[in-house]
Amino acid sequence: MKKLKNLGIITLSTGLSIGILAPGASATSFGNENPNTAPQIQIAQSEKVVSKNELIKKFREFFPQFSFLTDSDFQLGSGFQYPGDDIIRHDLSFQKKVNGKNLYGNIGFIGDNLEIENFYYEPANAEDALFPAKLTKEKAQEAAQAFLKKFPNSSEYQLNKDLIDYFPGNQVLTEPIRYTFSFVKTKNKVPISDQTIQITVLGNGEISNFYRNSGSLNSPSYDDAAKVLSKDEAVKKIKENLTFDLQYSIEADYRTGKKHVNLVYLPTNNVIGIHALSGEWQKLNGFSPELSKERKIEHIVTQPLAPKHTKFSLSDAKAFAQELLKINSDEIKLNIQSIDERKNHNDQEVIAIQYMYEYKNGGTGTDLELDKRTGEIIQYHNIQNNVLSENSLSKKNGQAISKEDALKQAVTYLKQYSPSYLHNYAMPIGESFYEEESETYHFSFPRVVNGILVNGDQLSVSIASDGSLLNLNVNQSDIQNWPATDKVISKEKAQAKFFEQLSLNLSYVREGYSSKYNHYNLVYQPEFNSNPFSYLNALTGEWNQMFETTKQKISHPQAEKELNYLIQSGIIDVKDIKTFNSDAKVTKGAALEVIMKSLTRFYNDYYPGRPNTSQSFDNIKPDHPLYQIVERAVSLGILKKEGANFNLDERLTREELAVWYIRILELEQAAKNQGIYQLKFADAKDVKTENIGYVALAQSLGLLTTTNNKFNPKQEVTYADLAVSVIPLAHEAYKKGLEFYSF
Repeated sequence: MKKLKNLGIITLSTGLSIGILAPGASATSFGNENPNTAPQIQIAQSEKVVSKNELIKKFREFFPQFSFLTDSDFQLGSGFQYPGDDIIRHDLSFQKKVNGKNLYGNIGFIGDNLEIENFYYEPANAEDALFPAKLTKEKAQEAAQAFLKKFPNSSEYQLNKDLIDYFPGNQVLTEPIRYTFSFVKTKNKVPISDQTIQITVLGNGEISNFYRNSGSLNSPSYDDAAKVLSKDEAVKKIKENLTFDLQYSIEADYRTGKKHVNLVYLPTNNVIGIHALSGEWQKLNGFSPELSKERKIEHIVTQPLAPKHTKFSLSDAKAFAQELLKINSDEIKLNIQSIDERKNHNDQEVIAIQYMYEYKNGGTGTDLELDKRTGEIIQYHNIQNNVLSENSLSKKNGQAISKEDALKQAVTYLKQYSPSYLHNYAMPIGESFYEEESETYHFSFPRVVNGILVNGDQLSVSIASDGSLLNLNVNQSDIQNWPATDKVISKEKAQAKFFEQLSLNLSYVREGYSSKYNHYNLVYQPEFNSNPFSYLNALTGEWNQMFETTKQKISHPQAEKELNYLIQSGIIDVKDIKTFNSDAKVTKGAALEVIMKSLTRFYNDYYPGRPNTSQSFDNIKPDHPLYQIVERAVSLGILKKEGANFNLDERLTREELAVWYIRILELEQAAKNQGIYQLKFADAKDVKTENIGYVALAQSLGLLTTTNNKFNPKQEVTYADLAVSVIPLAHEAYKKGLEFYSF
């Protein structure tokens, strides 16, 4: 079995990931949002010892269908807690080989009663879950609702119809179809925001994973739903106080990673909602009777600062990293593992430094990104405190610094580590988020272009309670053409359109997420255009939707279902579906792109952790749009380096496609023994002698079929031909256990 080496290095970096804000999701705009960082984990200290057998028993009660697993197939993990939370969690995993294939899974337990909180399962064989899946989405929803009944008080849960189940961008055909459904618990017919169950069903009907968020595990109190303000009162308050402003909003195509910018109107007040009893405003850090005052744009610096360096080498990068990352402990060793040059997700030229903190019982690592030209920090996540804590070497900090002092520290670090970027960014607008459990301040400095704030590009800085730097990220998209503002609709017209489409959702929410928060408040949260991912286009005055998938479908007598799936998943890239001709003859370059995207993922035109150094053909350089496609095809053995150049524009024949498919399935050696094959179709003489074995195997496996007893080896391949044939190819690859790893 062939496996391509995965050259990407998995990092433990959480960083600050404040991406595109959803303009309609709340009225928050540049309020220094709570970054979606992964929670840090600490080993639990508990008097109660939980045994492996105890957890296995709980698992078997919940999942009787796994009776074929023996106790020895399970492994017990350590108990752990999240900071600021006294609830102990436990972890149990299993692995078993069935018919030569591995199945594995993981189960998480929570609290003293060891309730199952999460579950993940990868079956040994899920061929019937590949496209076309055995189950429709409607039948999968029925399966999810049936599984929901296993949970206590399941009748109190309702399907969250607002959950956008995105079509799987980067979905490859060798992976099962997964349908995900979210159910939210209700009280007094009002949803409880943090009490949800998310269930994923494979295309064959198996439950592959679920996550249960139980909110407060204590006995929480709830606001009285009978005492809420009327919706009319809340709407009136919002209309009297909410303001809107012109902003640039950056979107990324979830399938390709390509970014583009829209000129939009967004709410400028930092409002998440209104307390449905008191009428107070809900903001990032709790409830307040007053709205934050509108702040004018204030640049971090008024004049550009000189870059940190004008010449910066890899040896300079290593020296800088050793100084920045040094740790104050004789028991922990810093190990710089690799330093290389590459482009990051924003297409910036960076120096990527992979490093580890090594200690007696293991190690923890992440990466650091520096601007290749200036040596300035692009991405840094400080994991020293976590490493020291894990090794019982951390010291308790004293009194936490104030928000004002933390902001001053953030600016100081920016001037020290990323000075040349600062003139393009403004001081934080609105509230900054304070993470109480970890005593961390999170600041977002928005980008400014043409005097307008940019939603989606920012400098993100996190400051610890002692003033030390925890995170620094420079998020600057490479956008050359920014929409002009001379033809936008007026603020008054925009405001009228927002208020025309204003609706309120009532829900129970807690102020914080740790176990000490034990009361649920009733909150009205505004939504515009009945879609949290819609935005008001400032040029057209129309409502548009982020992450839109192609809703139009094409028709075809033989390949309609296959073509539409490949287009929706981004495997076939269609600019205008109205003009797309599915019977058009494909070039070798277009065919390779479809085949490679069907089998393996591509990540925004760069290889994580590795520079683009290999080049198989003189005419396909690293800056060529199909460079990755071709290099991946060479590494899989589909293409041979038989000449200096490869003609991507040449048309592909069915005979040539058969050769490619058999190479993918690692059957080339068998195909070369052409003497053992007999082609029984009428045009067998038209097949080249050296390709007889390839064609025979492709036809016998059902990858390429005959028509009227003719194989038509010289016939040029169409998009429809590719769509119909690449599906069985993926099934054959799955059955053979071939894994086409990403670089």
